[in-house]
Amino acid sequence: MTLSIALTLGILGIAILLFITEKLRVDLVALLVLGTLVVANLVTPEEALSGFSNPAVVTIWAVFILSAGLARTGVANALGRQVLRLGGYGEIRLLIVIMLVAGVLSAFMNNIGVAAMLLPVVVEIARRTKRSPSKLLIPLAFGSLMGGLTTMIGTPSNLLVSNSLADFGLEPFGFFDFIPVGGIALLAGILYMALFGRFLLPSHDVGKAMRRSGDPGDVYGMQERLFFMDLPEDSSLHGKALAESHIGSALSLNVIGVLRNGETRLAPDPLTILQAGDRLLVTGRSEQLAELNNGNQITIEDESPIAKDDEHLDIHDLASINVDILEVGINPDADIIGQTLAECNFRNRYGVNVLAIWRGDHAVRTKLQDIVMEPGDTLLVQAPRENVIAMRRMPEFDISGYDSAEAYKLHERLHLIGVPAGSNLDGKSLAQSKLADAFDLSVLGVVRDGQTNLVPDPHAALKAGDKLLVEGKLQDVDMMRGLQALQYDDDNEPNLSALESEQVGLVEAVLAPHSEMAGKSLRQMNFREKYGISVLAIYRGGRAYRHDLRNMQLRMGDALLLHGARDRLRVLAFDADFLILDEIEAAPKVEKSGLAAIIMAGVVLSVGLGWLPISIAAVIGATLMVLTGSLTMDEAYRAIEWRAVFLIAGMLPLGIAMQSSGTANYLAEAVVALVGPLGPLTIIGTLFLISMAASQFMPNPAVAVLMAPIAITTATSLSLSPYTLVMVVALGASTNFISPVGHPANVLIMGPGGYRFGDYIKVGLPLTVIVLLIAMFVLPVFWPLV
Repeated sequence: MTLSIALTLGILGIAILLFITEKLRVDLVALLVLGTLVVANLVTPEEALSGFSNPAVVTIWAVFILSAGLARTGVANALGRQVLRLGGYGEIRLLIVIMLVAGVLSAFMNNIGVAAMLLPVVVEIARRTKRSPSKLLIPLAFGSLMGGLTTMIGTPSNLLVSNSLADFGLEPFGFFDFIPVGGIALLAGILYMALFGRFLLPSHDVGKAMRRSGDPGDVYGMQERLFFMDLPEDSSLHGKALAESHIGSALSLNVIGVLRNGETRLAPDPLTILQAGDRLLVTGRSEQLAELNNGNQITIEDESPIAKDDEHLDIHDLASINVDILEVGINPDADIIGQTLAECNFRNRYGVNVLAIWRGDHAVRTKLQDIVMEPGDTLLVQAPRENVIAMRRMPEFDISGYDSAEAYKLHERLHLIGVPAGSNLDGKSLAQSKLADAFDLSVLGVVRDGQTNLVPDPHAALKAGDKLLVEGKLQDVDMMRGLQALQYDDDNEPNLSALESEQVGLVEAVLAPHSEMAGKSLRQMNFREKYGISVLAIYRGGRAYRHDLRNMQLRMGDALLLHGARDRLRVLAFDADFLILDEIEAAPKVEKSGLAAIIMAGVVLSVGLGWLPISIAAVIGATLMVLTGSLTMDEAYRAIEWRAVFLIAGMLPLGIAMQSSGTANYLAEAVVALVGPLGPLTIIGTLFLISMAASQFMPNPAVAVLMAPIAITTATSLSLSPYTLVMVVALGASTNFISPVGHPANVLIMGPGGYRFGDYIKVGLPLTVIVLLIAMFVLPVFWPLV
C-alpha cells in the first residue's frame, strides 16, 4: 500500500464515520473532503473544483427546477389525482395504482418531490376508503424510489455512475438504458406489495382512529385533552391580551376558543382581549391548572431585606464581594452570533444572568432569551467573579466595567416575591418553576434565613419562606396570580366538533423535504405569531405528543395537527416548508401546465434521440420553465436542493483521487481476492450488498461516487463488462427500503403513517432480497457479464 492509497483510505474512512455519526452536515463533510484532498496533494485545485461544473451535477440541479415546474403548474398533481381516482376501493388495486403512478412520475421527476406531492392525495384516499394511511404510504415511498431506477434522471445515482463511465473513457449510459432492469424491478416491487407485502404493512392506532371517524382530532387523541376553564369576575387577566396572559407558556395550554355572551370565537388571535366572565376552550393537561390552583403560588413583598437605600431595589443590590455586574460586548466572530440566548444555552454555558441587551442606541429588557445575537450587541450581565475571569480569556467577548446604570433603567424591573407555605414552588428548582420561560422573570438572587445568595444555582430547590429577587415586569408577576384564579370546569365536557366551523378548521401537515424548520422548536420559530395557527399535537414515532409542544424540536417525518382560520391554513398550503395533508386547494399556475408539459417532453425527446447531451437539455428546459412563467427565478432557486448539489460536487474529487492514487485498484483487488473465485454472480451480489448497506447510512449519491470506480476496476481485472457492474452499483445505491433514514422519502411518510423503525425492516427486507435477485439473475440478461 502506497502513501497516496493510505491517505485516500484515511480520508474515505473519516468521511464515512462523519456520515454515520451525523456530527456534521453531509454537504459540509463533502467540502471538508474536497479541501483535504487538495492539501494532501491527492488532486489538483482544478480537479477539486471540477465537480461544480461536472455535467452530472449540472443535470441534477436543472432536474430539480424541471420537477418544480411540473409541480407548480399542476401537471404532475393533476395526472396523479386523475390516475389515483381509478384505484377505486379495493386494496390490491389501490396499491398497484399508487405504486405505478409514483413510479412513472419518479422516472422524470425528483422522487422526493413525487412522494411529497402525492402524500396529501394518498392520505385523502385512505380517509375516503376508511383505511389506515400506514397501509398505503410505504407503498407510495417505495414506488417513488423504484421509479427512480428506470431513467437517467430518475435518481442522482444513475447520473453519477454514468458519469464515472465517462471518466474512465467509456461510453456513458443513455437516457433509457435503465428502463429494462429498473422497469422489471418496479413491476416486481408492485407485484410483491400486492400479493405479499400488504400483509406486512402495519395498521397502527393512527389508522384505527382514521377508520372510525376520519377526524384528525380523533387520531391525535384530542378529546381527552379538551376542557373549559373560566375567568372569574375579579380576574387580573381582565383587559389583557391573550398573548400577555402566559396561559400557553406557564400552563402549556392552547386556547382554541373564547365563549362570550353566548357566542364562540374559535382560533382567537393572540391580540384578543380577555374579559372577566369569559369561558375558554383549551387543550392540554387540566392537572397543570389544578396544580397551580393548589394554594398561593407567590406573594409580592412590599419591602426589600436587601435594598441598600432602604427604599427601592437597585442594580447595585445585584452585586456583592463575589458577584459582579459588567458589560459584555459580542465580537463579530463569536459563535453565538445568529443564535438566541436560549439556543446557545447562554445561562448554563457561561454561568451568568443576562439582565439587558444594549443594541444600537437603546436597551432591550424583555424576552431576552428569544433575541437573536448580532455583532456589536452588549450584554449587561450578573456573574460570579470566577466566571468573569473565565470569560475574559475568551476572544469572542469584550468585557468592560459597568458605569451607566441609568441607561438600562433596571430599577423599574427589580422586584421581590415570596414563596408562601403551600406554594407549589416549594421543593421545585428554579428550572422547574418556569418563572423565566413562562413569565419572563429572571431570578437574580434568593434570600433565605437572612442570607442572600446571588446568581443561584438553577437546579437548587426552593423552600417555603424564600424571597426571590427577580427582574421583570410587575404585570407579569401579577399575571401569575391571575392564572391561579382560573377555574377548571369539570362538569361540562366539550366535543371535538366544537373545534371546527365554516371559518375555522383542523388540518394535518408535515415538514416538506428540506424544510428549514427541521431542528427548530415552535418557540424559536414564533410559530403562532408568524402564522396565526396553533399546533395542537405532534405525531412522532407511532405516538401523539400534546404537552409542552412549544419546546419540542421538529423533525423530518413529524405530523402536526394544526388549528386555525381556514384562510390562514390555505396560506400555509403555499409555504414551501410545509405539506398540508388535507384537501386545501392550492393554486398552481394551471394556465402554464401545457407549456411545462411540452418543455419536459422536449427535454426527454432531445436526449432520447441523441440531439443534445442531457446536461444541456436539462439546463435549457430549466431556463424555459422560468422564461415561460411556469416558475419565477426565486422559485427556481428554492427548488434546487443545494445540500445535494454541494454534497455531490464535493465528493466527486474523492472519486478522482481513488482512481489516480490507485485506491480503486487496491479495493478492487481486495474484492477480487475475496469473492472472485466464487464466480461473477457472487461479485454482483457482493457489490450490490455493499452499495445497498452503505446507502442506509450514507447519502446514495456519495455511495455511487465511491463504488462506481471500484466496480469498473473490478470488471477490468476480471475481464467482465464494466456496464454490468456499474449498473449493479446504481441499483444497490438506490435500494433504500430497510431504514427510514435511508432516504428522505421514507422519513417524509413516517409521521403521517405512524410508522416505527421496525416497520421498514419488516416490509423492506423481502423487497431488498427481490431486487438483489433481479441484480444477480435478470440484470446480466440485458447487460451481459462478458
